[in-house]
Amino acid sequence: MGSSEVDMSVEFQNLTGDVISRAAFGSNFDEGRLIFLLQKEQGRLFLQSQMKTNFPLLRFLPTKVNKRMKHMNREVGSLPTRIIEKRKKFIRAGDHKDNLLSLFLNSNLNEVEVNKNSGAGMSMADVIEEYKLVYFTGQEITTNLLTLTMIVLNMHNEWQERAREEVLQVSGNNKPDYDDLNGLKIVNMILLEVMRLYPSTSLIRCTKKETKLGNMSLPAKVQLFMPLHLVHRDKEQ
Repeated sequence: MGSSEVDMSVEFQNLTGDVISRAAFGSNFDEGRLIFLLQKEQGRLFLQSQMKTNFPLLRFLPTKVNKRMKHMNREVGSLPTRIIEKRKKFIRAGDHKDNLLSLFLNSNLNEVEVNKNSGAGMSMADVIEEYKLVYFTGQEITTNLLTLTMIVLNMHNEWQERAREEVLQVSGNNKPDYDDLNGLKIVNMILLEVMRLYPSTSLIRCTKKETKLGNMSLPAKVQLFMPLHLVHRDKEQ
């Protein structure tokens, strides 16, 4: 038998995108795929623009990259708007699907109806931003976690075997249900350890007023950066 290399990140990207689309928004992956791709390209172009800090005025020029970013900003705004407006029509017609978007919109519409003159409820712009946040961060972070988990398990075959045995013991050859997932203690330990070793981001906070942190006194408007990958490896923490 030979060996081969498999790019699991692509498979997990499709899987997590489909799960988020169906569970959170009641749509299939095809409907949200373009949003994923546009936001991913947005992130790539943003990082590319950050590399050109020596030319701060460059972002105001009509370059090819800047034109593309403006186009994507419009598209990423219009696509969720169409999906949200379509879901609103279904809700007003009495079709209340059990998904995150429907629950969120239904609650927001009720808030607006109850407090008509108070400015209550979220604007369409706020709803779209929340929508994009769940789509992009939910898919990206989960995809990275699953991909890194596969890499780590390949490095530690004994834990791979223990995880496989636990899954077979808990659910056998059946599709695992909610109770089965709660019984996967070793699998949960593995996922938590991967998140400890490879956290998805670092924490950035800014003080609004003078703040006392331990023995330090921080003035207002100080930006704090906490590299989680270092904190998680600190044996004294």
